Amino acid sequence: KRAVAADEIVVFAAASLKNALDDISADWTKASGNKVRISYGGSSNLAKQIQQGAPADVFISANVEWMDTLQKDNLVDAASRRILLRNRIVLIANGRSADKIEIKNGFDLAGLLKDGKLAMAMVDSVPAGIYGKAALTSLGVWGAVSPKVAQSDNVRAALALVARGEAPFGIVYATDAAASDNVTVVGTFPEQTHPPIIYPAAVVAESKTKPAATSFLDFLVTKDAKQIFEREGFSVIEPTVAN
Repeated sequence: KRAVAADEIVVFAAASLKNALDDISADWTKASGNKVRISYGGSSNLAKQIQQGAPADVFISANVEWMDTLQKDNLVDAASRRILLRNRIVLIANGRSADKIEIKNGFDLAGLLKDGKLAMAMVDSVPAGIYGKAALTSLGVWGAVSPKVAQSDNVRAALALVARGEAPFGIVYATDAAASDNVTVVGTFPEQTHPPIIYPAAVVAESKTKPAATSFLDFLVTKDAKQIFEREGFSVIEPTVAN
């Protein structure tokens, strides 16, 4: 049964989720009659806004640390927290076709860049940038590449720099690369070179519409939502039920 007055929830979500969540939230609105507004950005910026009292109902982060930070401060409802998705990071090049690059210890990324820039999300705060820097450091090439990095506020902005040809290469999530027609994935970073890329979600403690927020989180693990996430290139983590 539909509630007489529809609730509106505000979701703060990592920028890399945009294509999938736009579709899933439209389906949830149809199914529930409730409305959803989604604010996309770097997980770090969104978490800081929640720390400052921004009115969000659900937070979906692209890394575990920012969710842990909010949970320690009792800013999210720990009981509602769940792990949703996994992702990979890839090296992309501008254009529809580009030669594959073998990503291995000491590979000459600095040489490939020549005078160009490597587009990345902020390497010390935004998850996609943190994972990318970790991978390049583990492969022994961060020192050579770091002077050539163009940092942006979120991963979609880094993707746009490469798609527009303002940077010849970039490091983004596999799902971001799938969202653009004007970039080519030239290599995937080995999983052992960076921490696992996991997306947790939780209801924000101060939410005024907890039943609707919980319903939205539940909807994210339905079969229909799973198909949309997988279409966009995410790996869905099957919910584990505690004994």
